[in-house]
Amino acid sequence: MIDGICELTLEVTDLDRALAFYAGTLGLSELQREDDRVWLEVSEHVRLGLWTPGEKEHGDQGGRHVHFAFSASPGGLDDVYARLTEAGHGVEGPIEHDGGDRSIYVEDPEGNVVEVWDFLARGEGAREGMDALAD
Repeated sequence: MIDGICELTLEVTDLDRALAFYAGTLGLSELQREDDRVWLEVSEHVRLGLWTPGEKEHGDQGGRHVHFAFSASPGGLDDVYARLTEAGHGVEGPIEHDGGDRSIYVEDPEGNVVEVWDFLARGEGAREGMDALAD
């Protein structure tokens, strides 16, 4: 019934600073901009919203989350690590998990914990393993 995430929205107090991190450092492309929000392309079917504080449509009001994770290929994880450290961001990891997959963790300018994880491309989380679980 559900086959993925199509969007995630974060509340940010400084839209330009958040854009510098997500579009500049992480390389996400800007899809659409309004006065109080920007949508960025994460992948073909996934977008990230950066919204300034305040009530939006449908009663959306923002708030804290624990963390979220971007998916990366094995080589892509190393590339993201390099980009983050070259830009001066403190990065935790790479941390190798029991199944062989790896993660890095970084805080964005708003204090949100962002994980970049190669779970769907390496180790136990690899797509072949995920397909076997569905059978």
